Amino acid sequence: MKKGCNFLYQRSLVFASRSPALLICSRNSMVRGLSSFVSRPFPDHSPKKPSIRDSEIVQNISTTIKQRRYESLHRVLRPFEPKFRSDHLIWVLMNIRNDFKLVLDFFYWSCILREPSLEARCIVVQIAVAARDLDVAYALIRDFWSKNSLYFDGTFSKVLQKLIYTYKDWGADPYVFDVFFQVLVEFCSLDKARNMFDKLVNYGLLLTVDSCNFYLSRLLNNDGGLRMMFKNFREFSEAGICWNVVSFNIMMHTLCRMGKVREAHSLLLQMVFRGCTPDVISYSTVINGYCIAGDVQVVLKIIEEMRVQGLRPNVYTFNSIILLLCRTGKVSEAEKILEEMIYQKIYPDNVIYTTLIDGFCRVGDIDNAYRLFDEMQSHKISPDSMTYTALICGFCRSGKGGEAENLFHEMLSRGLEPDEVTYTTLIDGYCKSGEVNVAFSLHNQMIERGLVPNVVTYTALADGLCKEGEVVTANELLHTMLEKGLDLNIYTYNTLVNGLCKAGNISQAIKLMNDMETAGIRPDIYTYTTLMDSYCKSGEMVQAQELLRDMLRNGIQPTAVTFNVLIKGYCLSGMVEDGEKLLKWMLDKGIIPNVTTYNSLMKYYCIRNDMRTATEIYKAMRKRGIMPDANSFNILIQGHCKARNMKETWFLRKEMVEKGLRPASYTYHALIKGFMKRKRYNEAKEIFHEMRQQGLPLDEQLYSIFLDMNYNEGNFEMTLELCEEAVEKCLIKKTSFGKM
Repeated sequence: MKKGCNFLYQRSLVFASRSPALLICSRNSMVRGLSSFVSRPFPDHSPKKPSIRDSEIVQNISTTIKQRRYESLHRVLRPFEPKFRSDHLIWVLMNIRNDFKLVLDFFYWSCILREPSLEARCIVVQIAVAARDLDVAYALIRDFWSKNSLYFDGTFSKVLQKLIYTYKDWGADPYVFDVFFQVLVEFCSLDKARNMFDKLVNYGLLLTVDSCNFYLSRLLNNDGGLRMMFKNFREFSEAGICWNVVSFNIMMHTLCRMGKVREAHSLLLQMVFRGCTPDVISYSTVINGYCIAGDVQVVLKIIEEMRVQGLRPNVYTFNSIILLLCRTGKVSEAEKILEEMIYQKIYPDNVIYTTLIDGFCRVGDIDNAYRLFDEMQSHKISPDSMTYTALICGFCRSGKGGEAENLFHEMLSRGLEPDEVTYTTLIDGYCKSGEVNVAFSLHNQMIERGLVPNVVTYTALADGLCKEGEVVTANELLHTMLEKGLDLNIYTYNTLVNGLCKAGNISQAIKLMNDMETAGIRPDIYTYTTLMDSYCKSGEMVQAQELLRDMLRNGIQPTAVTFNVLIKGYCLSGMVEDGEKLLKWMLDKGIIPNVTTYNSLMKYYCIRNDMRTATEIYKAMRKRGIMPDANSFNILIQGHCKARNMKETWFLRKEMVEKGLRPASYTYHALIKGFMKRKRYNEAKEIFHEMRQQGLPLDEQLYSIFLDMNYNEGNFEMTLELCEEAVEKCLIKKTSFGKM
């Protein structure tokens, strides 16, 4: 089969950039006659008879072009041009039909004089298909269809009628109908293509499976085509089409795209029973579907099944698995898949390395991401703009703006063009680090390059302005966005609400929330929680409670973070009993509190010196399986130190260290002072030396205490050492800061 006729449908089968365009022509195995009923015969072609004068002209033209075939037809046929009519074309074709080159040359000569009739065009198409020049046949029908189908009704019926009419006597090669069918599909005339299929069945003809696959693939991308796709798959099969592996791959891809991965898997298993052996693309399609669904275990089983069938996973299969593992945060396992690929001599491409680099960046492991970046280049795999953008994003998330900027300049020096995502990532990074001026400079550079900032870009800039306290400027930026016709999203509004709340302008923040609703954007959990936090910090608990009721009325389920904000607010306002009631309500509603919830309550009772209740809350937290964090221990240790329960603090400190947690500097200070008040000098000394070993800051008071202690004990060497350390870390630093 010639490539020109198949180029378009080969490309259409490269779905989701996963399946290579490998089509095997199965024409020899196709059934061309239907034995289940008596098919309709093709009509005989009976052109009208030429007159004597016409016969003479036709004979003269035929003889001339045969005898002088190597000369230019424009020159040798010039004497016949005044008398040449469209009817003459068909009569001459009857005389030269067995010489395809001559047919083609003569046809193109006649087209210069006048537009050939549809019948003549179809005759040449029949001759071209019979001569196996499918490029010409396809071009002739495509050219006619593109010029006439949109402007004249009935073009489809006329073309099909003429092809049927000229079929028997001018070629009788059934592939001529595949050519027209493929043109119809290319132009998305899918209803007409189906109509043609049905008409051909009446004549006892079936199209090739490759043409039918092209039709299925176009249904996949057509509005409302999914339902028709399955219907046609069944009906074509009933008509006698023997679907091949490409057909099943298209259907499985469609099912996966609809989220029906199990049905796709079932179809994969049925292929063998339908006389069709799955290939690596078949398995990869289903594997990709399960990867999107996040079902790792099934993916591993299918890979094992592939190996049993003697098939090796290809680069697309491995890429699907690596993408799934990276998406679920299992980046180390994803890298093991990369190693397995290389071991099997399946060499990764840019896409796989970029996926892994992005995966490591997302989990904050920028070192491993950069290691892979170097590794891919050592394997002569060039990073593209997406690779650089992934790394730039990783550095920005890690607060390493300098490294991100260096990568950006390296990207430009390699001739790679940054896109909106690259610039927005850098802008967001600079805004988060407080360098808003640099961010706006990048915004201007972005526009100069012809890139259009989107709502995410402006949201990042607005967030940066809010963090700098420039809420008015951020609000002006909001209006600029609206003037540019950008649809503001929930993140943009939440950024401004947060900025207004931090600036203490909660009334304006509430107004902005109302504007959101007017614009058709419903406030979310983050909007309400931000406003509640602002009310709680200002002690306006009634308004905070009202916001909670408003949330519940609007069907927004509060999270543990929302309740933590409220509980902390109750504690700060001295309404700890209300905080405990809210905790009980949370538990009744099945909302699991976290360690922050309990820490707020414990801190309040420690401040009130009610260590019994604080300890009960700690035990209740442990009983519910919620593990204390460093803050939990710091709160309890300070509370017990204040209450002079030094035995409790010693055990809590020991438990904290065993869990790999480190007490805060202020906790160490509290422990030392507590032990000193109890005259437990050895414990105080141990804590002091632990602080020194960990490099934690010590104040002049602590140095003074332990200088006196060591001097009185006669430990002059340690006294001198502490004296030098105190001078260096307290007096010299203080002098240096004073000069600054």
